[in-house]
Amino acid sequence: MTEEKIISIITINYNGLKDTCELMETLPLDDTSIEVIVVDNASQQDEASVIEQRYPQVKVIRSSENLGFAGGNNLGIEASCGKYLYFINNDTLLSLQGNAIAKPKHGMQAELRSLVERLESDPQIGMVCPKIRFTWGDNLIQFAGYTPLSRVTLRNNAIGFNESDYGQYDTAHPTPYGHGAAMMVRREAIDKAGMMPTCFFLYYEELDWSMMIRRAGYTIWYEPTSTIYHKESQTTGQASPLRTYYITRNRLFFVQRNSPLPWRFLSYLYLIFVAGLKAILKDLLTKRSDLARATLRGLWHFIKN
Repeated sequence: MTEEKIISIITINYNGLKDTCELMETLPLDDTSIEVIVVDNASQQDEASVIEQRYPQVKVIRSSENLGFAGGNNLGIEASCGKYLYFINNDTLLSLQGNAIAKPKHGMQAELRSLVERLESDPQIGMVCPKIRFTWGDNLIQFAGYTPLSRVTLRNNAIGFNESDYGQYDTAHPTPYGHGAAMMVRREAIDKAGMMPTCFFLYYEELDWSMMIRRAGYTIWYEPTSTIYHKESQTTGQASPLRTYYITRNRLFFVQRNSPLPWRFLSYLYLIFVAGLKAILKDLLTKRSDLARATLRGLWHFIKN
């Protein structure tokens, strides 16, 4: 008889063995109320076997192809049995002392318990995200909730971004979107809203999924009594052609799927003829023709489809 799990922790590994193993060191792997699932998204080496050998308590799934962020997490959803599903990036750490990895204490950690308590405080809360701080330097804040996206430009802000943490964002509050680095979702919300949208492959999935969850009648909350630490973009890099391509294309996909008329066409005009052309010109002037080509490909692939 399988023991009922409260939390399923799901993370994606893609050529990131070192980061994934460091994350495992901060998880309460011996807590029987928690299951940990690692989805290996077709890493070049057999990293799945290494993770299985080092951490026999972990359920490891090896995909034969790279399914992207959403596709990989959906494999984890299908294999999970927890009441609440906690999706975290493999370049995060649940606990940190200074800038050093901290081992978990016995039993369910407060960082996990407080997220569960927030979800259980109101059945209409479908997703909750912790405070996210960077692992480096003075552990500045990355996320303490989001502001809404503007209708045309699709710009918004992560509350508290790059600020020192003085407790100024220690009040829980609703947020319009979850942060893809760390989001706990109740299973009933997934059953009602659907799994992560796979059309994006990389970037914007969590924003679109947040919209799906909200349309299903749920709210999303930021819970500051839980903190997770993020190394940030170890996989793709901050100024890579891969990131530029998907951000450019997927921003337009997001508009197509979520913006009503006439805002949708106003956004198209802005994102293609203002933001897109401006980015191409800037990259050409700074001799980053690779980024300019990536932006152009992203625009063209959206228009063609």
